[in-house]
Amino acid sequence: MQDKYNHIEVERAAHDHWTATDAYRVVEDSNKKKFYACSMLPYPSGKLHMGHVRNYTINDMLTRQLRMKGYNVLMPMGWDAFGLPAENAALKNKVPPAKWTYDNIAYMKNQMQAMGLAIDWSREITTCDPEYYKWNQWLFLKMLEKGIAYRKTQVVNWDPVDQTVLANEQVIDGRGWRTGAPVEKREIPGYYLAITNYAQELLEHVQVGNDKATLTGWPDKVRLMQENWIGKSAGVRFAFTHDIKDAAGKLIDDGKMYVFTTRADTIMGVTFCAVAAEHPLAQHAAASAPKLAAFIEECKKGGTTEAELAVKEKEGMPTGLFVTHPITGKQVQVWVGNYVLMSYGDGAVMGVPAHDERDFAFAKKYSLPIEQVVTVEGQTFNTDAWQEWYGDKQKCVCINSGALNGLNQVQAVDKVAELLATKNLGEKKTTWRLRDWGVSRQRYWGTPIPIIHCEDCGAQPVPEKDLPVVLPQDLVPDGSGNPLVKSESFHAGVVCPCCGKSARRETDTMDTFVDSSWYFMRYCDAQNSEKMVAEGADYWMPMDQYIGGIEHAILHLLYARFWTKVMRDLGLVKVDEPFTQLLTQGMVLNHIYSRRTAKGAKEYFWPKDVEHVLDEGGKITGAKLKVAVDSADGMLPVGTAIDYEGVGTMSKSKNNGIDPQELIEKYGADTARLYTMFTAPPELTLEWNDAGVEGSYRFLRRVYNFGHKLLGVNYTPAIMLALGLDSLDDVQFDKDAKALRLEIHTVLKQVDYDYQRMQYNTVVSGAMKMINALEGFKATHTADGQIAMIESFGILLRVLYPATPHLTHMLWKALGYANKQGDILDASWPEVDPKALVQDELELVLQVNGKLRGSIRVPASADKAQIEAVALSNEDALKFTNGAAPKKVIVVPGRLVNIVV
Repeated sequence: MQDKYNHIEVERAAHDHWTATDAYRVVEDSNKKKFYACSMLPYPSGKLHMGHVRNYTINDMLTRQLRMKGYNVLMPMGWDAFGLPAENAALKNKVPPAKWTYDNIAYMKNQMQAMGLAIDWSREITTCDPEYYKWNQWLFLKMLEKGIAYRKTQVVNWDPVDQTVLANEQVIDGRGWRTGAPVEKREIPGYYLAITNYAQELLEHVQVGNDKATLTGWPDKVRLMQENWIGKSAGVRFAFTHDIKDAAGKLIDDGKMYVFTTRADTIMGVTFCAVAAEHPLAQHAAASAPKLAAFIEECKKGGTTEAELAVKEKEGMPTGLFVTHPITGKQVQVWVGNYVLMSYGDGAVMGVPAHDERDFAFAKKYSLPIEQVVTVEGQTFNTDAWQEWYGDKQKCVCINSGALNGLNQVQAVDKVAELLATKNLGEKKTTWRLRDWGVSRQRYWGTPIPIIHCEDCGAQPVPEKDLPVVLPQDLVPDGSGNPLVKSESFHAGVVCPCCGKSARRETDTMDTFVDSSWYFMRYCDAQNSEKMVAEGADYWMPMDQYIGGIEHAILHLLYARFWTKVMRDLGLVKVDEPFTQLLTQGMVLNHIYSRRTAKGAKEYFWPKDVEHVLDEGGKITGAKLKVAVDSADGMLPVGTAIDYEGVGTMSKSKNNGIDPQELIEKYGADTARLYTMFTAPPELTLEWNDAGVEGSYRFLRRVYNFGHKLLGVNYTPAIMLALGLDSLDDVQFDKDAKALRLEIHTVLKQVDYDYQRMQYNTVVSGAMKMINALEGFKATHTADGQIAMIESFGILLRVLYPATPHLTHMLWKALGYANKQGDILDASWPEVDPKALVQDELELVLQVNGKLRGSIRVPASADKAQIEAVALSNEDALKFTNGAAPKKVIVVPGRLVNIVV
């Protein structure tokens, strides 16, 4: 053991040992209680970032501690390897996406191994490996057989630069999330998965307050996000009739314009209707109205999500068309509204300005009628400004509504449904915000959709025996669309499985969310070439703990839940839900510094090159360079003032990221791990602090130095072995040794609890308290003192081991603990000794007239009279009472004594 802590040598030796012993290979063992802990698999972008380090360390601490407690713990890892970034990088670097991807995987895997993660690499999966995506294709065909997968034409978001369909969530302010190009609306065929078939079950299992909910181990905010996304609404779907005909003289949509509303009680207050830009009535009107056609084209470039449209300025244009109110028979004007989505409901809404905030704003803008049809006793209605003036369903009463007058909301909805049903124009209906999952992507780097197109037979599934349909790995995108379309090798020799004639493959690939919807199950049977999942999934699933970012709270988790239920219904797995517990870890933040260049562009500066400008109170008011920096405007000298933007998520583009590799090389993986665990609870954001990193390193050096001290004076477990002490029950500890054991076991009890609730920041705090107690312990000359110290340091090493496995592995072995318990990774978790928590003496706070005046020590068994006697004879008590007789003495057991004079 070297005199000084050399993290490079310590960590290299630990890695060599773990590799040589294959320490982290896990096999199913029915004799042990299993625990499956998994972090969301990373995209192989090139390098790990500190968010990865934090995420995986959380998982690693959980894994290591549970292994010490006797669990059979699985912690696997893989790569979410398909997707657009690889294509974009290939386009830029003129290399196939496969090479870029596999090079990145190799580098990032080395970084993970340098972190010392307890990953079972024998279960590693890569989603761009044909052995993996073969099963994407296989299950797609099974879903096609069951009608869960189907093909249809639908209006989609089209990014003209990336040449692909975008999900609604990938369109921001009408532009593609990657390219920033204005998104176009196109009608194209594609494949969809009927996730809506599972809407009710998906909702019930996640819904807060639902007795059928099973995901009680998820954060409520995530459950609520999923519930809102699924979006169950009960209301009435009904039709406004019309006699509008198309160019061929046929009634458009059979003369019915359908809408859905949750507020059918306000139906008599309809003063206009609004349709989406893609609605057949809008398209018909636009054919003879150039201004309307131009407005519709502008609408198609707008937002595609309800959230975006909620904050967007409401705009519209009249179509000149009218529909008939289904109850009153009045003519209702039809407008095109930029806030109506064709993809939700029927692409049309009824406008009730008096009782809907969005409709109110629209009516005020375009001077449309606002007619009150609901009232609440004691409240006054006016049309000057919108006001939330109704709420309770029982207190809202219909007025100015004919047959509905006097009915409350619930009664009125029932009456409206009855009136519409008699005319065959409507009925009560439950609708869902959730839409079927479009999985077709017009991109190259993804799972090929296993379909063959024949001119005579149409779209035919690839025979199961011909799977996988292998994606060529040598293509280089050139920016002109999907290279699979032009790939001769991809289509060579393809024949229709139905008629045998020459045919072509489907060139769309699957949405990459498909890859991440079941990878966690493949970990369970990663090497099985015959089955998608097998006995391993029966043993490990459901996953006990899933860890990942809040940004995946909706789509990834929802799709994974859906995919699991499909696999269950196909008899592949036995679980209803994939993830029992969910932790969404906080982001890692750092300071952001910038300036505007002479041309108005913004450039960013690395925190290491900057120092803060502080006011008298120590508050940051600005920043300046502490070194000369080369910028777009030339060399900036030391002291140049720059802008301080506060803290934000670490980002390459803002020069505020921290490279884990540099951190590991300078301080070691244990320091990086310890710092990310200590600075904040796992679920909260972590604000980076270089001084905190230094502090973590100093703490580890203290632990190393203490271990070196024990080795140097031979205070090793050999002492205990020589005495034959398998138990400490017979050791007569002196006062100081008892005090040390009391402190250590008291902290251990708290640490036990903190591990259970995954509050790893306070686990580290506990370890720091332990080293303080050990360093302060002076009674080392007696045998019982030495035993107490050796026991306590062994507890510290095991408490600290899940966070800093390299250093603790080395100290455990060097000091001889391994001679008795084996490697620390297989050592048993330390148990709290109840006897160590029993105190011979208690220290009580001493007060005089309620003011703190010192403390006293009394036997733990002392009664009230004995405590009073000790307190009254105390020097501080005598000093502050001036010899006056006490009026009373108040004893709070175990806490304080208050002498009142």
